Amino acid sequence: MKIDILTIFPEMFEGVLKTSIVGRAVGTEAVSINVRNLRDWSDDNYKSVDDRPFGGGAGMVMRVDVVERAIKELKESRPCLPAGRTQGIKTEKEQVKSMVILMDTKGKMYDQKAAETLKSEEHLIFIAPHFEGIDHRVHEQLADEIYSIGPYVLSGGELPVMVVVDSICRLMPGVLGNPESLKEESYSEDMAIEYPQYTRPAEYNGWKVPEVLLSGDHKKIAEWRKRR
Repeated sequence: MKIDILTIFPEMFEGVLKTSIVGRAVGTEAVSINVRNLRDWSDDNYKSVDDRPFGGGAGMVMRVDVVERAIKELKESRPCLPAGRTQGIKTEKEQVKSMVILMDTKGKMYDQKAAETLKSEEHLIFIAPHFEGIDHRVHEQLADEIYSIGPYVLSGGELPVMVVVDSICRLMPGVLGNPESLKEESYSEDMAIEYPQYTRPAEYNGWKVPEVLLSGDHKKIAEWRKRR
């Protein structure tokens, strides 16, 4: 999978892409992640990507023309599938389909099912809005999916993009050390919420681990976890 992220604050992603699960996904080449500075597609000497809103109002709005130029170039540079990779007989390489994802409070709520769907895409282009917002023509004409991570306001779309990218990367084959971990997680196909977890010491300050987990009886442990 290839992921491109459009932002005006690329430095925000430096630590995230090098550590933990996302860093491991990049290291195993399960995913290629490129953070792109939206200002590179500005058409003026000031590298501006925003302007005042029509009709008046507070703040600045990110421009649709700058975003469209960026998306167009990223789509043109998307990877190719080998011959025969897609359905039917192919005699030449085909460019993969790109999906443009806008993070916005107006979008539908992002959940684990969405993560499962997105992990199968070949090329994702994330747009991280900032300032007062983004020209609504991006919603109407350029975005394939619009997601929100909750009913609250953040300073920009960078953190929501990080959340979504992390949720996708951990589902990629070979990224987690134990693939069985995915089956026992909260919101997995077989689970709504993951069961409680405990480790040593078995008792601390009078706080005890449930006896069944210390019993060694795997059947009873499985039943206990299922009830939780």
